[in-house]
Amino acid sequence: MSELSYEQARGELVTVVEKLEQGGTSLEEALALWERGEKLADICQKWLDGARDRIEAARAARPDS
Repeated sequence: MSELSYEQARGELVTVVEKLEQGGTSLEEALALWERGEKLADICQKWLDGARDRIEAARAARPDS
């Protein structure tokens, strides 16, 4: 599976959270959902960190006004 985009990971994370909030799942299912949610949150954080780094690099590269 290729790396998910930020939007894909965030969308799937929203779905995972909704399923966990609804309840009605077995303990095993809930644990699997939680683990998937953790992975998706990590993917989102990596995207956000990368965006922040790019913005900081762009700011550092611009000439002083």
